[in-house]
Amino acid sequence: MDNGTTTERQWTFLTNHARVLVQIARDPGIRVRDIAARCLLTERAVQRIIVDLEQAGYLSHERHGRTNHYSVVTSKQLRHPADAGPTIAELLATLLR
Repeated sequence: MDNGTTTERQWTFLTNHARVLVQIARDPGIRVRDIAARCLLTERAVQRIIVDLEQAGYLSHERHGRTNHYSVVTSKQLRHPADAGPTIAELLATLLR
């Protein structure tokens, strides 16, 4: 039965966390503002994602003057048990082609 209002489920292949990680891997000195613009997210959402990635050990940062310089921990394995095996380096190699 169709009442004229179909709701289509929206989904994507990459999570926002993956998108942010890819942007940082491309440019370790990237600003949160630029990540947000490229990922179509708010700056606040990007900040939360960066905190998540740092707390999980996938990312670290150093302060250089007024900017952050990020380092991706490429030796870490993917988080979900169904994805066990590949490392962040292997994922990024595919996504950064």
